[in-house]
Amino acid sequence: MNRLADTNSPYLLQHATNPVDWWPWTDAAFEEARRRNVPVFLSIGYATCHWCHVMEHESFEDAETARALNHAFVPIKVDREERPDVDGVYMAAALAATGRGGWPLTALLTPDTREPFWVGTYLPRESRGGRMGVRELAATVARFWAENADGVRESAASLTAAVRQLATAAPGDALGEADVAATAAALLERFDAGFGGFGMAPKFPTPHHSLFLIRRAAVTSDEDLLAVAVASLRAIRRGGVYDQVGGGLHRYSTDRAWLLPHFEKMLYDQAGYAIACAEAWAATGAGDVREAAETTLAYVLRDLRGDHGAFHAAEDADSLDADGHREEGAFYVWTTAELAAVLGPDDAALAASVWGATDAGNYLDEATRQRTGANVLHLPAPDLSAEDPLADAAAALGLDSADLEDRLASIRERLLVVRSERPRPLLDDKVLTDWNGFAIAAFAVAARAFGREDYAAVATEAATVVLRELRTEAGDLLHRWRDGDAGIDGLLDDYAYLVWGLVELYQTTFDETWLATALDLHGRMRVRFEDPDGGYFVSPADAPDLLVRQRAPDDGAMPAGASVAALNGLRLAALTGDEDLREAALRALRAPEVVRQHPSGFTHLMAAAAFAAGPSQEVVIAGDRGASDTAAMVDAVRSVYAPHAVVALRTPGTGEAPLSTLAPFVAEQTAIDGAATAYVCERHACQAPTTEPEPAAQTLAASVGR
Repeated sequence: MNRLADTNSPYLLQHATNPVDWWPWTDAAFEEARRRNVPVFLSIGYATCHWCHVMEHESFEDAETARALNHAFVPIKVDREERPDVDGVYMAAALAATGRGGWPLTALLTPDTREPFWVGTYLPRESRGGRMGVRELAATVARFWAENADGVRESAASLTAAVRQLATAAPGDALGEADVAATAAALLERFDAGFGGFGMAPKFPTPHHSLFLIRRAAVTSDEDLLAVAVASLRAIRRGGVYDQVGGGLHRYSTDRAWLLPHFEKMLYDQAGYAIACAEAWAATGAGDVREAAETTLAYVLRDLRGDHGAFHAAEDADSLDADGHREEGAFYVWTTAELAAVLGPDDAALAASVWGATDAGNYLDEATRQRTGANVLHLPAPDLSAEDPLADAAAALGLDSADLEDRLASIRERLLVVRSERPRPLLDDKVLTDWNGFAIAAFAVAARAFGREDYAAVATEAATVVLRELRTEAGDLLHRWRDGDAGIDGLLDDYAYLVWGLVELYQTTFDETWLATALDLHGRMRVRFEDPDGGYFVSPADAPDLLVRQRAPDDGAMPAGASVAALNGLRLAALTGDEDLREAALRALRAPEVVRQHPSGFTHLMAAAAFAAGPSQEVVIAGDRGASDTAAMVDAVRSVYAPHAVVALRTPGTGEAPLSTLAPFVAEQTAIDGAATAYVCERHACQAPTTEPEPAAQTLAASVGR
């Protein structure tokens, strides 16, 4: 066992028995590198990363390769999900040096300054295909370091200067309506009309792209934007990148058609997709996108929710195949013979027909590009404009869609039972504050959209657990909790995403505790991460072990924490009438020039800009909590898709109670003659109040568009 055995990261523990003399990311590791006068070999990955497993098996488990690494370097292993701030710095170096990133990320650092002088991703054990091997890298760097360490340091300083320039780009002019429109146009240009989604292969779900377009379409009544957004969500649900048997998204598709995925499942992908689908349903009423949201959340509840009520991070891409070999996707793929053994000939033929399974198989091993005989189940070549993905298949089989879906439901259930007996992929069971905040937001949004009280209960329990286990006695956030151990000071994303979840939870339950907690955490976030000139840093000013304090306004697999924080600030300002919150959020819209150069990489920041540009609405419902007329008014308001609206509930007789303390402006908005009353306002200028649900909904609907 090496030093990683004393950590609590599932990823680091995977490497605890390697012959590589790993250190965790600590000052002591760099002190050792200085003492030995050798560079640091930094390897960053995560527990469910397929190519991280490949590199471990090839190199880090190999005794000879380990000796080479131990001789030439002090090796440090980092879990990028535990230390996204460390990962962000050296990923920026990879992008600056090579234009490419990914995991595993490999960086060679000077021992005294932690500056990178070489960066790459996956490395084979021995050089092949134009890719340097680990052994050759170790020998070459050891020689260069011995002969010209000062020259290596000069290279490191040059690369670090480029990283600092990228990571600390100063704010510029504030984003406005023209920038929002340009972002929508850029996404339309990138839309893949043949297969849905944006860009070519590899394809990532990026549901925040669709979410931005859905919200933009509501304001502009641009049906093209809505059609593109919904088509992209449908393409994901119908492709192999979606688990047709058990629900939930895989990490990304290696091909343009969403067929062949990398099979890891991440909590954040499920959360973002569920939110986008729930809002797509609110905007269109299309039943298939509601089904996509609900089956995704069903997967989260079944496989990612812990007994404690919070959510685990991810499931691995790899598991053991029938021969006991570790293979990517082994848990998920099916041969036609396996389908027949489980389902019998008739249902197996139906399943193969509907889900595109063939005797030859459609699954290609990514490394060899050879067919394995296995199939990734999917709905072949669906019409992305059609709400019913089974219509053509049902017609070909002489069935109607409802009968076919009934048969498929039975087939899924039987396949799921048999699949559950296969060796399961590793569950990364750590609980991350930011990812849980995202999931809380997803369940709260879906609860409102679909009228699902069970979802609201799930979100409430998760929020309770996270605040109990990942908040210090002083009220600050920690980043990771596992096996009863909480640690790592919270970063920007932890505060921003948890506040997002709590804002959504307040608007679902109208429990003022969630709003009060959101305001408190948002204030703490501003103290730690806000730049007075505008925007947010990823890490606090007193972070001791980072090469550079990064700004990171660009979206990745998740929306950027800085963008989430900006939109949170605008929504909290609307809920409370606090102009200081609004002004700080507007400062966060002062964007560096790169945002305007590549607007589709910043869609959540543009969503905040769209909210600021308006129109946006504040709806206050005054009425007895739990009364039937109050419930009817709430339902009426929620029946309108108003993406820039915030909704608050003021109960009678609470003049000095929590809501009026948090939002003083509601004190004057009272129930008329004791009946539930709706006040629909824009920037706190209100229309005439109404006690009738339908006129309230009509007033809100009329204020949504430009």
